[in-house]
Amino acid sequence: MFTQLAPFTDVALLLMRVMIGIVFLTSGWKHVTDPEKRSNDIAMGKGFTIFLGAAELAGSLGIIFGVLAQLAAIGLILIMLGAIQKKLFVWHTGFWGESGTNGWSYETMLVVMNLVILTTDGGNLSLMKLLSSFQ
Repeated sequence: MFTQLAPFTDVALLLMRVMIGIVFLTSGWKHVTDPEKRSNDIAMGKGFTIFLGAAELAGSLGIIFGVLAQLAAIGLILIMLGAIQKKLFVWHTGFWGESGTNGWSYETMLVVMNLVILTTDGGNLSLMKLLSSFQ
């Protein structure tokens, strides 16, 4: 319908990558810098919480800069599927949650956003594609 917007697809994908990256960067940072508190919040061990934080940090940087973006997206999807599984089967949280903001709707959005990155390789505005254009 709005074919004149097609030239902006790569910009839109870049903005989505940056948004995904910010979410996981801040989450991963909290996991790594305060693993004791975060491990209590997510009911996981401290070592796993640090590993999870490091994975989120690595995935977020890969997504933001477009370096191995598809692999980063797969990793972040797996993390979110784990979070959804915990909310559904351990905490028995509904889609919206009790307060309307603590359900698994947030994680589902991040899964879908990462699926877009996975299927599009994040667009053409990435560090990997910039570097490969010099070869």
